[in-house]
Amino acid sequence: MNAQFCLWYNHTMNKYINEQIRSFLEEPDMIAALANVSAVIAQNYDRLNWSGFYFVKNGELILGPFQGKVACVHIPFDKGVCGKCYRDAAVQCIDDVLAFPGHIACDSASRSELCVPIIVNGTVVGEIDLDSPEKERFGEDEVREMMQAAADIADAWQKHHWPN
Repeated sequence: MNAQFCLWYNHTMNKYINEQIRSFLEEPDMIAALANVSAVIAQNYDRLNWSGFYFVKNGELILGPFQGKVACVHIPFDKGVCGKCYRDAAVQCIDDVLAFPGHIACDSASRSELCVPIIVNGTVVGEIDLDSPEKERFGEDEVREMMQAAADIADAWQKHHWPN
């Protein structure tokens, strides 16, 4: 395949990622819905080694449904990219995690990370977390798509009365 076709193919596939995510969010069971959402992300984005969720529980971030290698189960609010995402209630798009102060290496192969807060009624209830073994993997398209996914998850959270 030539490079231009690959760019077209990836753009075409990713164009529908949010529609796919919304379809799985019709499922009222949170774990079932988000397990499929993590799979949709993993299948639509290349060069990932992890895609999944962390949820706010008992004063820390706790691992949720994911695709990829074994992951950190507990993340304190004051540690790593996920902790900063929670503290700032803002997207963290880190081009080189080795240069990020306090980075938590759940997988030593990870080189870049995208973390997007899921905010319900002004409170961060969870996060979408994506890792890649490639530096500078995440760009504007992924940030925009995952921000939309986080908004759609927040809507489903309220619609289905998922636990806070």
